Amino acid sequence: MKNKIVSIILLFCFVFGVNNGFAYETKYPDYSYEFLGADKWENFNRKMFNFNQKVNKYAIRPIHTIWSSIMPEYGMDRINGITNNIEYPIRLVSSLIQKDFTTSKNETIRFFTNTILGLGGMFDPAKHLFQLEQSRENMEQALAKCKVKPGQYFVAPVISFTNMRGILGRLLDTALNPSSYIGTPVLAMVKAGMTINRTSYMQPLLQMVESNYADPYDIHKKAYGIDNYIKQSNYDRIDVLSNLNVKSKDESVTVDNKDNNKIPVKNVSSQKEEIKNNFVKMEVSSELVSSDMLYGGTNLDEVITCEGNRLNPDIKLPSFNSQSPVIDSMRTALFELPGVDESIWNELSIWNRSFSKRIKTSSVNLFPDRENYKYRYIMQKDKSAPLAIIYPSIGEGIMSSHSTTLAKLFYDSGYSVVIQGSHFQWEFVKSMPIGYHPGLPAKDAEILQMVTGKIVKQLQDKYSCVFENKVFIGTSFGALTSLFLAANESKNNTLGSTKYISICPPIDLIYAMKQVDKNSEDWNKSSSDLKEKVAMTAAKVVKLYQSKDNIKTEVNNLPFTEDEGKLITGFVMHQKLSDLIYTIENTQNNKDKSIYNSINNMNYQDYVQKYLLTDQSDSPDDLSYEVSLGAIQDYLVNNDNYKIYHSINDYLTNDSQIINLKQSTGSKTVLLDNGGHLGFLYRKEFIDDLKNTIALKK
Repeated sequence: MKNKIVSIILLFCFVFGVNNGFAYETKYPDYSYEFLGADKWENFNRKMFNFNQKVNKYAIRPIHTIWSSIMPEYGMDRINGITNNIEYPIRLVSSLIQKDFTTSKNETIRFFTNTILGLGGMFDPAKHLFQLEQSRENMEQALAKCKVKPGQYFVAPVISFTNMRGILGRLLDTALNPSSYIGTPVLAMVKAGMTINRTSYMQPLLQMVESNYADPYDIHKKAYGIDNYIKQSNYDRIDVLSNLNVKSKDESVTVDNKDNNKIPVKNVSSQKEEIKNNFVKMEVSSELVSSDMLYGGTNLDEVITCEGNRLNPDIKLPSFNSQSPVIDSMRTALFELPGVDESIWNELSIWNRSFSKRIKTSSVNLFPDRENYKYRYIMQKDKSAPLAIIYPSIGEGIMSSHSTTLAKLFYDSGYSVVIQGSHFQWEFVKSMPIGYHPGLPAKDAEILQMVTGKIVKQLQDKYSCVFENKVFIGTSFGALTSLFLAANESKNNTLGSTKYISICPPIDLIYAMKQVDKNSEDWNKSSSDLKEKVAMTAAKVVKLYQSKDNIKTEVNNLPFTEDEGKLITGFVMHQKLSDLIYTIENTQNNKDKSIYNSINNMNYQDYVQKYLLTDQSDSPDDLSYEVSLGAIQDYLVNNDNYKIYHSINDYLTNDSQIINLKQSTGSKTVLLDNGGHLGFLYRKEFIDDLKNTIALKK
């Protein structure tokens, strides 16, 4: 687990808040307010934030790029180790003031061990020999322990978000930092180099926030608040690594994925209880009528007829160690392939030639007076090679880590690749006419036909080639829309496509939205200790990200409870909706953000009600058939140019939906026995099957 997890984990970090006992008037609390209080100087803060962004883009980032192109990443890490080692007095004094003598002792052991054995901190033998991790102590934490009030937060030039306690803490940190007393010009230059080296590590994060979020100011504000809260509560010291590799009870059992024998169970009554508890899928009667096949909501008890048998998965994942559908789904962050981000050079370096850095970015104008639509692509040497077109999950942009990994898989198989962003995403909306509201798969598919057609034509004109064969692959919401696009193409083939691959499409979109809303709003039903639960969950996420490079074994257990998983996935999904609404309402960056009062009172069903229903007397359920796979059942039954991958414990579907999908599509749907929603992407069993599916004939 390396860089592929970074963007997912960072996204988790940015969307958490804490309930401090306030009475909320909206469905979702204002997390910036909960962490930092009222943004009294918002107009000034936003202007200063925009100024800092420009300074970073045009002055600081170029310096970091030059430095990262001079010094390989291995060297940067060694210099950063020396910098951290020198700052030992800050961590020592801070922990002593807080009467945290355990941390004081550990930091002292670390300092002498790394100074002597680690060549002044270039290496970290204290971590490897004694399992002692460096703490994040600083003087602001000591001031907080001494009951010094934070004061109003504000955005300062260059250093960005802070408050008066933070400024005082920085001054004390500087006073305790031995490198502050360097006097000679040569040593001063060394100090400047160490500072540039350290701050360069923040650039990928800053770039990610700038490119992925409609309102970077709000995201940075949330990040600052949660990070301060975690450090001052010492939640950053929790252990997450020990829970990552819990052995499954059946780990020693060898399973043949090609074995389709039915698995016996004891009796129908115990069978139904097992279904309820473990999301086991049953075979169903062939007497189900065609019109009911893919429409959700059928009572499972009504369709169980084969006593003693289950519906078997087509691919089994031995030793998966399933935790819960929601937690299983979070393993999607583990999806990676060798070489995607691997390089001896830092991500900023002009010499970094990892696969992800070789993918080019271009744009195409879709409508006059609207922003160009950006997409990414990578071409084979043979420009007429087959083309793979990727539609990502809901709210994901063109920098999606899943899309990049899928692109690597296709590219290695001989395809040129185009990565498009989700059409249910703020950047896509900016390229569409004002008034465009995504969410109706049939209409969205027509838009995607037009957008993809223009992209393909632009590339064919640029490289003087013709893509004879095209494969479309989508995940989650992108998977659903790709199937609607396939149905359109079966009637009017404008793209010359040959195959569609759909991974975990919501079978009934309204049902899936209700599940997302439920996870997002469960905070309101939690006990009074929600504050600690949410803060601890966020701390686990941060710690997992910080420890990513130390994880060497296969991860088959995540250190989260089911409630924590719901908090993470629910708030991630609401952040995506927030960005979309922010853009639809054409909010300007430098104006008052009262729009968040509306956003925090809107879930996905409210979005449907406000933006998709023409008759406001209707409810989202009135769209259920129109936005389900039932609407394109004729295509699914009568065509064989598609393949669907689904998990039998995907929490965005129900039992009968999966059963009906399998019965309607037969071998064109491949079921996996675990993984929740997209949580099986990283497994070798799935990757091997997908490779076989897209393999080119020689």
